[in-house]
Amino acid sequence: MPYGRSAPPPPPDPWQRRAAHPPPQWQPPRPRSGGAGVVVGVVFGMVALVFTGIVVIGAVAANLRRADTVAVPAFTAPPRPTFRPAEPRDRRTSAPARTASSGDGRNTGDAGDAGDTGDAGSTRDTGDTTRTRVLDTSLEGNTLYRAGGLPRVHCPAGSPSIYSHAQLKALILRTSKCLDRGWSRILREQGIPWHPPRYALTATRSRGACGDFPAPGNMVPYYCPRNTTIYASTRAMARGVGNSRGYGAITEWHGGVISMMAHEYGHHVQHLSGLSTTWWQKSLRSSGRNGRLALSRRFELQATCLGAMFMRSVSSTYPVTPARRQTLYYFYSRVGDWPGYPRDHGSPVNNNRWFRQGYERNRTLDCNTWLAPASSTS
Repeated sequence: MPYGRSAPPPPPDPWQRRAAHPPPQWQPPRPRSGGAGVVVGVVFGMVALVFTGIVVIGAVAANLRRADTVAVPAFTAPPRPTFRPAEPRDRRTSAPARTASSGDGRNTGDAGDAGDTGDAGSTRDTGDTTRTRVLDTSLEGNTLYRAGGLPRVHCPAGSPSIYSHAQLKALILRTSKCLDRGWSRILREQGIPWHPPRYALTATRSRGACGDFPAPGNMVPYYCPRNTTIYASTRAMARGVGNSRGYGAITEWHGGVISMMAHEYGHHVQHLSGLSTTWWQKSLRSSGRNGRLALSRRFELQATCLGAMFMRSVSSTYPVTPARRQTLYYFYSRVGDWPGYPRDHGSPVNNNRWFRQGYERNRTLDCNTWLAPASSTS
């Protein structure tokens, strides 16, 4: 789905951090009275004192390391099995259902070719297996939440200009391979069939399988699940269209645009894991417009969180310096649902919150917007 809205001059950044909680105070055990018991009690008390001192020092150090983490909605996904036992004939397990090559054929930059979903084939293990992989495609307990964090990916960006179509297009296609390397690994480990998305990138505008891109009067990219393609106009993203400001109005650093492409890739991850289908089915069953908008916000904010995980995974080589990290935080406090527009992507405050969540925690479990309170997905 499209992401972002044009906006009037933004309000001040409302983000405030919460102070870290101090470690609990240690209380020494009360010694027992009487001869040898006193001696033994003193010895064990001294041992406990040394051990607990080490624990307290470790807790303080851990708190210092966590002082910069974001305090966001706390939730825990319910444990759900991702395997179902079958006939116990041997110990072999089935391979992932689909594999694909991330060759150059998927990156076209031409809307006319974007409808082609690539040459991704599928393979299946026809041997005997002891367990059948069963994926949880629900919103709240999806198998995706067991995937953990993205590994570090070597992905140097260089110094391209977002105002050059050739340079920005090359950067998007280059970082798409970094996205592939990170996401394919952890999805396949959970048995989620993976294949890379395709890209249709133009300098101006064109028409894709899910409509015009960008949409009239808009400048945002979009992901089309019909042919698993990400559509974008480089000029529209950088400079805007009509009254819609481009991302370059917030920051001219290319990390802003790439984080948005990572958001669209997040929709691809949602599609592969079954989240998209379940969300859409639930939206169709929703009786009111407000209910559908609430579901849309959770869906979009989750993609923002997943995109932030990628930016964290490449932070050491892209690079995302501490100053650039603050640029990204600022960027995501300036995108979202502004007054006068449909409330389908989440407020700027919550976009900032969920981007920080994904960047600072880098765990798919922590991107479970479906268990978060409504106040954090408004």
